Amino acid sequence: MKLRLGHARLIALLGIVVLAAPVMNAQTMDDGIMLSKLKYCTGVFYTYDTWDHYWEGTNFRSNANIGAITTRNVSYVGNYGLTDHVNLLVNVPYIWTSASQGVLHGQRGWQDATFAAKAKLLSVPVGKVGALRAIGVVSGSVPMSGYTPDDLPLSIGPQDMQLGGRATLNYLGHNGVYLNGSTMYNLRGNVTLARQEYFTNGKLYLSNEVAMPNTFEYAVGGGYRKNDTTLVATFSQHETRGGGDIRPQDAPFVSNRMNYQRIGGTVTIPLPRVHDLQYWMIYNYTLNGRNVGQANTATVGMLYTFAFEKRGRK
Repeated sequence: MKLRLGHARLIALLGIVVLAAPVMNAQTMDDGIMLSKLKYCTGVFYTYDTWDHYWEGTNFRSNANIGAITTRNVSYVGNYGLTDHVNLLVNVPYIWTSASQGVLHGQRGWQDATFAAKAKLLSVPVGKVGALRAIGVVSGSVPMSGYTPDDLPLSIGPQDMQLGGRATLNYLGHNGVYLNGSTMYNLRGNVTLARQEYFTNGKLYLSNEVAMPNTFEYAVGGGYRKNDTTLVATFSQHETRGGGDIRPQDAPFVSNRMNYQRIGGTVTIPLPRVHDLQYWMIYNYTLNGRNVGQANTATVGMLYTFAFEKRGRK
């Protein structure tokens, strides 16, 4: 398998925007919050993503042949505190897609399992008001089923293996002030099609193997987090390093350049009278893009934390 640098956790496929995949107890792969030793946080999330306008290259348009594209995702997530400084994370999604008009049929199935190790590399007190943390993450994903990537915009994923690294700088104040910045590169494997030729970026390829372009992502956020209650706003940008545009009046291709900017917010609420149970709500909106849909993405879920020894702490 050939790998390249880039970021693509669950690649946006013509606006099947990277599906919000929260991973465990007020921690995600891109924040500075850690689960403490010998705790396991697990739960299920449901994501609803829809769009009816998209960017064909830089041309913003709609398409009556497909109408609105909807993607639904149910994900099992888990996070285990191996130590106070190292967490192990997993995300297993089942995805199904549909179009409101036309003759295209949606796909459904298990997409790509993602595994990650998240390490607190540095924690520095900021006077008596909070702490600044540096976090590193190594993550990888592998397809769980034989779905086809060559059926856009209704494919459930890119069908490539990925291996990436992320760096995060986080500030958390004792009064709940929360600031976060994160950036990521990913290594991506080539994709194999069920045909022996394809045309993209102005060139005909007599092969069934597609070299996937590298991608890069950064995100910044800020808000409030204290006692498992979170209210955070985010801005993120995803950039593909290479790939062609969707041709006019044509279907997208798996290696197309897919860039976008998103804004969003996350709310987590501990449920009263149920210790260690959290309710999550996440929303993201695509502000601008290239070869992606202008998507509204909403996620809800529940997480529960198990402590395997009494001295474990949040």
